[in-house]
Amino acid sequence: MADFVKLAVVGGGPAGLRAAEVAASCGAKVTIFDAKPSVGRKFLVAGRGGLNITHEEPVERFLARFRSGEDPPHASDTAKRALWRELLAQFGPEALRNWARSLGVETFVASTGRVYPEAMKSAPLLRRWVERLRKLGVEFRMRHHLRTIARGSAVNLGFELDGAFVEIHADAAVLALGGGSWSQTGSTGEWVEMLRRSGIDVRHLAASNCGWEVDWPEDFKERFEGRPLKNVSARAGAGAVRGELLVTRYGLEGGAIYALTSSLHAMSRPVLTVDFKPDSSVESLVARLGSARRNYLEEGGARWRLGDVAMGLLTTLRGGIPFGSPFEAAEYVKGCPICLRGPRPVEEAISTAGGVVWSELDDALMLRRLPGVFLAGEMLDWDAPTGGYLMQGCFSTGTRAGECAATYLSGL
Repeated sequence: MADFVKLAVVGGGPAGLRAAEVAASCGAKVTIFDAKPSVGRKFLVAGRGGLNITHEEPVERFLARFRSGEDPPHASDTAKRALWRELLAQFGPEALRNWARSLGVETFVASTGRVYPEAMKSAPLLRRWVERLRKLGVEFRMRHHLRTIARGSAVNLGFELDGAFVEIHADAAVLALGGGSWSQTGSTGEWVEMLRRSGIDVRHLAASNCGWEVDWPEDFKERFEGRPLKNVSARAGAGAVRGELLVTRYGLEGGAIYALTSSLHAMSRPVLTVDFKPDSSVESLVARLGSARRNYLEEGGARWRLGDVAMGLLTTLRGGIPFGSPFEAAEYVKGCPICLRGPRPVEEAISTAGGVVWSELDDALMLRRLPGVFLAGEMLDWDAPTGGYLMQGCFSTGTRAGECAATYLSGL
């Protein structure tokens, strides 16, 4: 026999919890379903590095961080940009900081613009958040694995619970099942085929904010694994970013390569071009070589203050081929191409690109083919770099989905 609920929120990550909070605050009777024994698993994992909840910067720069697989490469889509503008106006960085403060958690802006809780921990914030939800009357049903979804006279959800099949009928539902990374937290991506069976267009989930593989020689790995390349500029296609890279046994990690994920995915043969002296011109590097007449890279290593990791990488990739002039050596330092074999597996990625395409949704984030079913978080076809943008996107879409779901219920 099926059980009946008013609003089912499926997924207990930040997007789902925020949708539940907003809907319950609007008077809806909310039940949260999650596959794990407790909610907020990914939220807690994200907090291991200090819980970067949002970013402090002008709205136009913030908007530019959000990208979608539907967009032409490196171009903006006016309609989606307008929707993101609305979402951030409804619940943006300042609202997110005020929300944390309402839970008794003060935040601060780091020199990078990233915003963190003062205690640099996620557990106290999650604990107070869950307490608020319970006070709002939200019910929690754990260990419910979503297996089916259909639309009849109600939204029909089929769950696996302790090996048995449980059917739930809901007047409306918010799906916030996450992407496909960090599956141990519940984000398995199993929902993709489930929605496709309902005729919904879902773009393939791909690793984002992830490491990329490089065929390093063994001696290079032995010397430099785990060492950073600081204050570099990196380019891929038309994308460019300044930051840090980390040499790993399999290739490269770090914020600079994370931010170029979409550009690298768009390349048939991904190449990362690194500028090791972004504050110097080719001409100034040549001038600093002075009277050097040979071994230009070796001479430049000290005069340009490249550091041993940068020198190791440059000489390794050059393969012993001498430079014919100081200008050629300086150009190489300013634009060293690194051929990438491909991204690391989705399971290792911080986030995933892809998801339900925006044309399947209305501005309320409701599926056109499944009325009464709203989406939030990484299930949508959007992506952003690390730095607080991913968390902000989950909170903003969760706010819209929760509010619109409550409005939908009030009209029944």
